[in-house]
Amino acid sequence: MAHSVPAAPLFAEPAPIEASPETLAFLARRRSASAMALREPGPSEDDLLTLLRLATRVPDHGKLAPWRFVVLQGEAKQRFVGGLEAIAAGRPDGEKLKAKLAKIRTPPLTLAVISHPKPAEIPEWEQRLSAGAVCMTLVIAAQAMGYGANWITDWYAYDDDALRLLGLTEGERVAGYVHLGTTAEAPLERVRPDLGTIVETWDG
Repeated sequence: MAHSVPAAPLFAEPAPIEASPETLAFLARRRSASAMALREPGPSEDDLLTLLRLATRVPDHGKLAPWRFVVLQGEAKQRFVGGLEAIAAGRPDGEKLKAKLAKIRTPPLTLAVISHPKPAEIPEWEQRLSAGAVCMTLVIAAQAMGYGANWITDWYAYDDDALRLLGLTEGERVAGYVHLGTTAEAPLERVRPDLGTIVETWDG
């Protein structure tokens, strides 16, 4: 796939706010692909660099960049999954844990988004939220390129041994594993929330 993405603007260059009906139409029908349906080809090296560049254009109070990425692909990814299998094998519910690894084993490319809060006046909560924004922007950008994308966590995002295997340091957390590839089947629309049950207007 060939994608044309504008170059990043220069520092302090004006960035006009412009209407984009195409973006609204895209968001109105955006749907995550099943991780189990993601196949080759995954994003090319150039597409991956573009995705990472776009993913960092998120709200970031204090300009701290409180996140980082771990790229999982190819043989290295399979070794990582093998390490997770070994961890699962030592747990009482090991077979159940191993079965859940299919979602990370199947897609050709996975990006682990690591929340890496920095010492600053900015509350840690805001820094963690910024990492979530990175995950969502990755999903949107990948789907805008025509790839399937799925943002999940699962047990290996919280297990201490799995976090050490991934190379996390003190204070870091997995904001999400974003799985990428070409979807083998179109995802079906799911139930969406009734706005009437989740929106209220504050009147004092």
